[in-house]
Amino acid sequence: MRILVTDGMDKTAMAKLKELGHEVVEHFYEPEELGKALRDFDVVVVRSKTKIRENIIDEAKGGNLKLVIRGGVGVDNIDVKYAEANGIKVTNTPKASSESVAELALGHMLALARFIGISNHTMRNGEWNKKQYEGVELNGKTLGLIGMGRISRALAKRATALGMKVIYTDIIGAVPGLDEYTFMSQEEVLKNADFVSLHIPAAPDGKPVINAELLSLMKPTAYIINTARGGLICEEALCDALDAGKLAGAALDVFASEPLKCERIMNNPKISLTPHIGGSTKEAQGRIGMEIVDIISNFQK
Repeated sequence: MRILVTDGMDKTAMAKLKELGHEVVEHFYEPEELGKALRDFDVVVVRSKTKIRENIIDEAKGGNLKLVIRGGVGVDNIDVKYAEANGIKVTNTPKASSESVAELALGHMLALARFIGISNHTMRNGEWNKKQYEGVELNGKTLGLIGMGRISRALAKRATALGMKVIYTDIIGAVPGLDEYTFMSQEEVLKNADFVSLHIPAAPDGKPVINAELLSLMKPTAYIINTARGGLICEEALCDALDAGKLAGAALDVFASEPLKCERIMNNPKISLTPHIGGSTKEAQGRIGMEIVDIISNFQK
């Protein structure tokens, strides 16, 4: 099959696909060119940058495209129902990056608790803010998880090892087999947690899941972390809460608009920032690549 890789892919996995007899083309197309280009490919592999929307699918109709693979957990950048209604299968790689995203979320928690990010910046400006940077320990604190999928469970294990209590909420209710963690409603999690980490898909209507009203439920000493989907937290409401001292800090790896351009977020010293790198580890990319190879091989069968 002819396979288009638009946003990069593990080189070992690409070599494996070629070894299996596939033609692999690595090239990023601008949106106005993508649909027409897809007619000449059987498979397209994307990450976050490439969006497969209805107009792209319409332009690709009548061509060879049979399979869209998202190298990562979510498929928010693909109009899945429309693609499948037009005979194009859509799948992702949900298992491969769980550990990497969980570790990044934990890293942000430590950065917020001990001022690691901001002190790195201020010290390079010649500041010695020893007294201002009195932090808190994760040990003894409560981690609240919104959504209890693979990434949440990986993070919960790490948090427990650091002496944290873990509470969670999930749309399906209490998850069987996770009795070591405490199930609560979303509102109760927000009220009781010292750190809140989001691990849920985007809302169907695209609106923020965590708005000003829900942020107001959190402790003024609490922190919120989003490594899941951009736009889950209302960014203006988050900045307002931080500026008013109603929230201690936040960490964001994903944003409503990427690349990030919101100056209120970029310039807020209470926010720890990374550029959507949750799954960006060598190990995760290797696992994602091999999962993609398996998906393509099984799809042929």
